[in-house]
Amino acid sequence: MRIISGTARGRKLKEPQGKDTRPTTDKVKESLFNIIQFELEGRRVLDLFAGTGQLGLEALSRGAEHCTFVDQRRESVTLVKENIKLCRFEERSQVVLGEAQTFLRSCRERFDVILLDPPYQTNLLEQCVEKIARFDILREHGIIVCESGAEWTVPPMTLPYETGREYRYGQIKLTVCRRAGSVAR
Repeated sequence: MRIISGTARGRKLKEPQGKDTRPTTDKVKESLFNIIQFELEGRRVLDLFAGTGQLGLEALSRGAEHCTFVDQRRESVTLVKENIKLCRFEERSQVVLGEAQTFLRSCRERFDVILLDPPYQTNLLEQCVEKIARFDILREHGIIVCESGAEWTVPPMTLPYETGREYRYGQIKLTVCRRAGSVAR
């Protein structure tokens, strides 16, 4: 695992031991960041289900202002902190040990980009997309990028949230959802 582009380009990241964490492949990660490349500069990012932190670190390397990393596993949080230090992004990072849905319920911040990559064989992706919209923690014109198995589909969203394009990479799918600007209520 490495940072693909930006200020920390080529930096090797520490990888997890065992099979509890499934890091995003370089091919999918590169595609993801090609999709959102113009959405990162100076933006605030949430890396939910951070695992190793590689997605949030890639966002920081490509110009994001700040990233909040959330994971419920103590080993993952330790690994994220080590990888942040390797990339020298301590001043632009916050790491939270906690369950994703609990974090979303108590979140008092709004983000420009939210990266969701939960375990595939769960319903966590649906639950988190629903809570992000319900608690409205995405800024106007913000984006949510969901990494899932190819069979997953976004649950119905209500304005100002909308489902965007889907991108398939073998058995992996990236789905981009957006929050429109202000809407009359």
